[in-house]
Amino acid sequence: MVVATDSRRVAGAVQGLGVESVLTNHGHDSGTERVAEVIQRPEYADFDLIVNVQGDEPFIPSEAVHGALARVVSGDAIGTAAAPLAPEHAMDPNCVKVLVDGDGHVLSFSRSLIPSSLHHIGVYVYRRDALLAWVGAEPVAEETKQGLEQLRPLALGMNIGVAVLDEAAPPGIDTDEDLKTAQAYLTGVGV
Repeated sequence: MVVATDSRRVAGAVQGLGVESVLTNHGHDSGTERVAEVIQRPEYADFDLIVNVQGDEPFIPSEAVHGALARVVSGDAIGTAAAPLAPEHAMDPNCVKVLVDGDGHVLSFSRSLIPSSLHHIGVYVYRRDALLAWVGAEPVAEETKQGLEQLRPLALGMNIGVAVLDEAAPPGIDTDEDLKTAQAYLTGVGV
């Protein structure tokens, strides 16, 4: 396991936990770009499958990680996960929605409510070539407009498979209110 960060504070926080940290440059626009920088280092040259759990998803269920990995192992260029969309998050732009087809492939990502959508969970599994193609391409207009980097590989025609969980996902942390909810979740208070 490697924590890719541009923050010495974050790197220091994981020191002594048996987790390797790699300081990346400060110029990245996304965690995906940060991961791509790390896998291009010689010591990671032999890794063909890369799992990226986003730092704002500290409680991500193992089923989401295993499911996203299974999607890539079964042939998708990129794997991710989703869960049922809680009604209270339907109109929340901080909650990214994903629409999938009958085979579990992404049709669309959005911050707005889209019909039959699920709550996207911040985990990605990539084949090395797919990740490098993703970050090597220019951002697309819709990605820039919505602030959703995952719209780029979709626009490039990459197959993104989704592992759909049976239950709502634990809280991610996108806002100050989310941080309070996460702290309550962590301590078991108000859950």
